[in-house]
Amino acid sequence: MKIVFVGNTAWGMFNFRRPVLQYLVSLGHEIIVITPCDEDFQGRLHSIGCRCISVHMEAKGSNPLKDIRTMLHIRKVLKEEKADCCFFYTIKPNIFGSFAAASLNIPYITVVTGLGYVFGVNNWISKIAKKLYKQAFKKAIQVWFLNSDDVAVFIREKLVKKEQVYLLNGEGIDLNRFELVHDDTLNISFLLIARMLWDKGIGEYVEAAHILKSKYPEVRFKLLGFLGVDNPAAISQAQMDAWINQGDIEYLGGTDDVRPYINESSCIVLPSYREGVPFTLLEGAASGKPLIAANTVGCKEVVENGINGYLCKVKDAEDLARCMEMVILMPYQERLKMGLKGREKVKREFEISIVIDKYCQALNEMQTYCRQQF
Repeated sequence: MKIVFVGNTAWGMFNFRRPVLQYLVSLGHEIIVITPCDEDFQGRLHSIGCRCISVHMEAKGSNPLKDIRTMLHIRKVLKEEKADCCFFYTIKPNIFGSFAAASLNIPYITVVTGLGYVFGVNNWISKIAKKLYKQAFKKAIQVWFLNSDDVAVFIREKLVKKEQVYLLNGEGIDLNRFELVHDDTLNISFLLIARMLWDKGIGEYVEAAHILKSKYPEVRFKLLGFLGVDNPAAISQAQMDAWINQGDIEYLGGTDDVRPYINESSCIVLPSYREGVPFTLLEGAASGKPLIAANTVGCKEVVENGINGYLCKVKDAEDLARCMEMVILMPYQERLKMGLKGREKVKREFEISIVIDKYCQALNEMQTYCRQQF
């Protein structure tokens, strides 16, 4: 089959869906990845057997003329390539890619990776986006979600039919890429991996570090992730510089490979306000690290309080500090046990083979759909 994957970044397609893409290539399928231009990560996708096509797409823009241009460009590509089926990820591809595929009667599946800013506000942009979602999903073979809370929101607002819904339970993680590395028992360090956005709980993490640093000066509090991303909640360079000068946290910049940073850490932290299913927590758990996350959508799917980590209150730096202090005071063997429980959970619920099986099942269903249509 000629299968098209459409996302808002080549970086995301490579980092989150590489095992699926590689597996489908190994089966002999022709895989086309459509994203905005990114020579680096499109080159990496090409190296694993995918063919990449660039389209102009503003991930966070709200200019209808630009969005229509994006939709027409995707439609042109799908028509010229004679695509057999499509998978769409994130809001713009979910909506405008779906319209393009539906207009050509190409079977497609949309993957809602999280609710994003549209569901966090109540303005005209949000209202229009929800109407567009509803129209875009009408002809979808299936609509995949990463957690049950997001499913409930879409069903409650009548944006999707119950019979279309499938709970993917995360996008899967390759345990072979993450090894169990036990940290140095004498040097406790916390690591938060995320895009540097306020709604990832970065501010609360910095405040919690400030609370704890005077009491535990030897403990390190690290931040890893890209600054200056295209998002209304982006943290500025000036703000990051002020935090660094305060002396409580270390900013490590961005990276294409989180594994060395996870291996050097004692605990992975993500006090985010809302997630789909956060990949960084899965990566931390796969590496046998205890986790601390906000007790919110997406995070609570990965963290079982008191078992493989701790859940803190949302937007509460003091409660986050309380959870972090429990890890600081925890005997080494207890940290090890908690980390092992996390890896067991990933293997049981989030291992990539589970996700690959679902993609293969979906492709069979879309092939059946094509035969019925033609």
